[in-house]
Amino acid sequence: MAETRPVFFFDIDNCLYPKSLKVHDHMTELIDQYFIKHLELSRDDAYRLHQDYYKTYGLAIEGLVRHHKIDPLEYNRQVDDALPLESIIFPDPQLRKLLEDMDKTKVKLWLFTNAYINHGRRVVRLLGVEDMFEGITFCDYAETPMICKPHPEMFNKAMREAGIKEFKDCYFVDDSALNCRKAEEIGWNTAHLVEEGEPLPAQKPCKYQIRHLEELRTLFPQFFKNP
Repeated sequence: MAETRPVFFFDIDNCLYPKSLKVHDHMTELIDQYFIKHLELSRDDAYRLHQDYYKTYGLAIEGLVRHHKIDPLEYNRQVDDALPLESIIFPDPQLRKLLEDMDKTKVKLWLFTNAYINHGRRVVRLLGVEDMFEGITFCDYAETPMICKPHPEMFNKAMREAGIKEFKDCYFVDDSALNCRKAEEIGWNTAHLVEEGEPLPAQKPCKYQIRHLEELRTLFPQFFKNP
């Protein structure tokens, strides 16, 4: 049976925690190291190819699997699972309060990430909010072909897994302009998170743009408990 409550999809990385924690920088370094080691590239070539795959496919790993036949789960072990997250990400009481203030009788909270399941679960556990969400849609590195945001099929997968049929009943926040643009195109209610201090894109990718997740309270008051 399809879900009657709307679903609010939350991206995880650089969204539930700030970009300023620089988790992405650690990840970029590990990805570059992987390219250098496994493809026998110079650092400059590794960086260029990494960026090229990221822009083309939304994930460096998709380019690696597609063009170099690497083992995606081994890649995950050497990159995502190797991140020293325990020394970077800590419980966030403000984030927890925001999620607690959302009325779960009116909206279902769902995680929606391009990371593999291990990384997604690890991050929300470290933030102290893993019990706030009813499920997670993740990029399955073991699947061929690999599907990730902003591929339309990834949004369909999220809707299927969250049990929602209507695009208009989907709400979404992500720090990626690419993902937000695609979500808006298919009819999701989308908020692009651009952290304070980060430059705003020349063109807004979607209707809503926020600097902090707290702004969801005023954008979508219908989902919050009355004070």
